[in-house]
Amino acid sequence: MNGLGFRQANSWLHTWSGLLLGWLLYAIFVTGALSFFRDEISFWMQPTQHASVAHADAPQRAVDAMQAMAPDASLWSITLPGPRNPTTQVRWFEQGERRSKFGGQSVVLDGTTAQPLQVRESRGGDFLYRFHFELYGMPRLAARWIVGIATMMMLVAIISGVITHKKIFVDFFTFRPRKGQRSWMDVHNALAVLALPFHFMITYSGLLLLMFMLMPWGVDGAYGGDRQAFFSERGNRAAASAPAPSTDKVPADLIAVTPLVRQAQAMWPSGVEQITVTDPGTSHAVIELRERGAGSLLDRGRSERLLFNGASGAPLESPDAAKPDAFSAIYNVFSSLHLLRFADTWLRWLFFIGGVLGSAMVASGMVLWVVKRLPQRRKQGSHLGHRVVEGLNVAGIAGLPVAIGAYFWANRLLPVSMQARADWEIKAFFLAWAACLVHAWLRPHRKAWKEQLGILSLLLALLPAYDLLHGGGGLLAALTRGSWVAAGMDITLLAFAALSAAGVWFLRSDRAKTSKRPAAASEGMEGVSP
Repeated sequence: MNGLGFRQANSWLHTWSGLLLGWLLYAIFVTGALSFFRDEISFWMQPTQHASVAHADAPQRAVDAMQAMAPDASLWSITLPGPRNPTTQVRWFEQGERRSKFGGQSVVLDGTTAQPLQVRESRGGDFLYRFHFELYGMPRLAARWIVGIATMMMLVAIISGVITHKKIFVDFFTFRPRKGQRSWMDVHNALAVLALPFHFMITYSGLLLLMFMLMPWGVDGAYGGDRQAFFSERGNRAAASAPAPSTDKVPADLIAVTPLVRQAQAMWPSGVEQITVTDPGTSHAVIELRERGAGSLLDRGRSERLLFNGASGAPLESPDAAKPDAFSAIYNVFSSLHLLRFADTWLRWLFFIGGVLGSAMVASGMVLWVVKRLPQRRKQGSHLGHRVVEGLNVAGIAGLPVAIGAYFWANRLLPVSMQARADWEIKAFFLAWAACLVHAWLRPHRKAWKEQLGILSLLLALLPAYDLLHGGGGLLAALTRGSWVAAGMDITLLAFAALSAAGVWFLRSDRAKTSKRPAAASEGMEGVSP
């Protein structure tokens, strides 16, 4: 880079930091955007839950169901129906069993009747969420390192992009249609500036979530390598362990929880999200109610809780959570913004749109790289590196959504009783993605774009149609029940199917216009201008 000025050096840095990891960054942005609706996707991928409707008596009915299913358990955990999932989800631990997040036995109950629902095996939205920061099929630590490096490169690309564009805000209001490279540059600039604060926040906060892995030396030095002690101290929590058996417990009926829930609802406008009963059916029973939603971002959105004696209903003193120090408060704010566990539906949609814009920003940058070098390719003839980037662009940008569509279709078509069913859904995702990569290199560049976008449009549009015929009424039934979680998923699928179809139409219409010009004889993207 000898002889380059400061802005030119940043332009070089912006171009190559984006190109080398652009396809991975695009996948991270796409799956990250979908992760904002992780619970909703998981609910949609369990069609037997769609008829569930939340009922005012759901708390008491769930407790009654637990008394019938697990009367001798050491702990019941009941997650009540809410805006993101209208079913009741219960988990319990047997006497002496180690209590952990994924341990115990779990059942999904109907939100009205509290009857157990038979749910199909699926990773649902959790697969997309985990792929966002752990990829798949490789050691977790190595995958997180790869994602961390890619995230750092994204931050470099954002900062160098701002430095490169001297008139970045003026460029935001500039659009020159059908000008080839200039048009793609205008689109890329507009997408970058429109959600620039979001792009910077989500990238920087993602790095903060990985900082204890990327830069562990401070914690290791202060705590002698015992990172668990650090996290326990910062989170004011102890490691999960099996409860110590007690010898002075005597049988006692559990008090009705409805009055306790009403008391909590009078204090918490957002209501009660979870009921935990420790030592149910004994004189030592404790009922814990947790507020729905989150508190301050400073404490990473920990919700308030109330404790009651399970036998008498008398209020018990709730331990106050330690207030975070300045370091923890800053970290908690950024991590809460990235994970978005505190947000309501509208804020989730806002962040989702920001994630879509970020995905489009990365995608337009990758396309711009190809378009910018087309004149040189025409003069020099075929170039292997350029063709590789073209193929990876098609498979990475259009192929990834096709793979997600195949993942959703596998969820609907695979037999419910199939062994390792969830694994086969994921295999369908990667097989479809691999097929898109092969297709992108076998077909001419423009035709590959049109065909994969067309396939994507069909995959997404036909899913609601399939559910309409085979899924208990699909979108129409969901709208009739007022189930906006299921209906919202179908409407979103149709919206993106329409966008994909618009992309096909754009490529066809642009080809029809440019075919009249002698310069448009190539099958490349030179004639494609927004």
